[in-house]
Amino acid sequence: MTGRSALAIAGLGCALVLAGCAGRGEGGLSPTPLRAAGASRVEMLVATTRAPTGAPDMPFAGERGTATALRRIVVSIPPEASRHVGDVQWPSSRPVDPATSFAVLESRPVDARSATSWFRRTGKHHVLIFVHGFDTRHDEAVFRFAQFVHDSGTAFVPVLFSWPSRGSVWAYDYDKESTNGSRDALETLLRRAAAEPGVSEITVLAHSMGSWLAVEALRQMAIHDGAVTGKIRDVILASPDLDVDVFGHQIERIGRGPHFTLLVSRDDHALDLSRFNAGGVERLGGIDPTAEPYRSMLEKRGVTVYDLSALRSSGPLNHGKFTESPDAVRVLGERLLAGQPISDPHVGFGDRVGALVIGSVGSATSLMVRPSGLLTDLPRR
Repeated sequence: MTGRSALAIAGLGCALVLAGCAGRGEGGLSPTPLRAAGASRVEMLVATTRAPTGAPDMPFAGERGTATALRRIVVSIPPEASRHVGDVQWPSSRPVDPATSFAVLESRPVDARSATSWFRRTGKHHVLIFVHGFDTRHDEAVFRFAQFVHDSGTAFVPVLFSWPSRGSVWAYDYDKESTNGSRDALETLLRRAAAEPGVSEITVLAHSMGSWLAVEALRQMAIHDGAVTGKIRDVILASPDLDVDVFGHQIERIGRGPHFTLLVSRDDHALDLSRFNAGGVERLGGIDPTAEPYRSMLEKRGVTVYDLSALRSSGPLNHGKFTESPDAVRVLGERLLAGQPISDPHVGFGDRVGALVIGSVGSATSLMVRPSGLLTDLPRR
């Protein structure tokens, strides 16, 4: 390794540490008795393979459990006047004040039968299952998903799958093995949601290392059943920390079924370090989809790609733009709220992102690789 490369990797490592330490208050999942006028509520079902701790403030930590636990959680979002789209106001005091911080209003364990009745009680037919990424504590996964659901305005049934991540930049290998150990549990959750008669459509949204877990669970389902259930329509992989070559083999084995959409960013510094750790093999979330061999591979397999490289992000690593960038959050929500799949080639998602980026950054190109093989670029302005 050259001296310059070593310095670059060291700099990325420092950035990862600083990003992991910045603004991440710990805990805050114990239900608060306080209420705030003008606050919003997000009710979600949480399925986790983490080990229980017995502590109300942090009921699940980063260690691996022996079974899947289910909980119903209601999160309070501070009033609109006190926050910006894409931001999470982490709890910093006890009891948590819903007027200034994200707060849990209710949290109770449920069994599989109760979870099924919860699906029915919501009266909604579209389920959104979110799989978080590397270096994510359980409380962070809960609050970040609540933020995305609220800010995007999605009217779906929100379900969080929380796998055992230690929430440390030094635990990459541990986290990766935890995803491998959680594949069966996620497959079971997907099957349960699909088996509910009232559920007509399922969208899977996975971030970072969670993309590996999500695609592997779908691959297992295809191997067991010959195909993925038709209710799983769209799989959205945001900043996927996934070997680009392995991804090609995975979706080939999955075959016909859900449509895959990638949200990539060529300035994702977390994936830069992951690529270095992987011996220089490109990570799926950091590719240039116009370059070969990626373009041909994506076109052949009908994968839609949105390049978010020009979007601003509140994080220094540019690894969570789909939740942190107000433009990305709003446009994703508009498409989902409209009832149009993000993969619909007639939906101007890329055009809207391009317009928004041009308005906020000044110069950008948004590109799409569609199932037809058509590559469309918005001209720079």
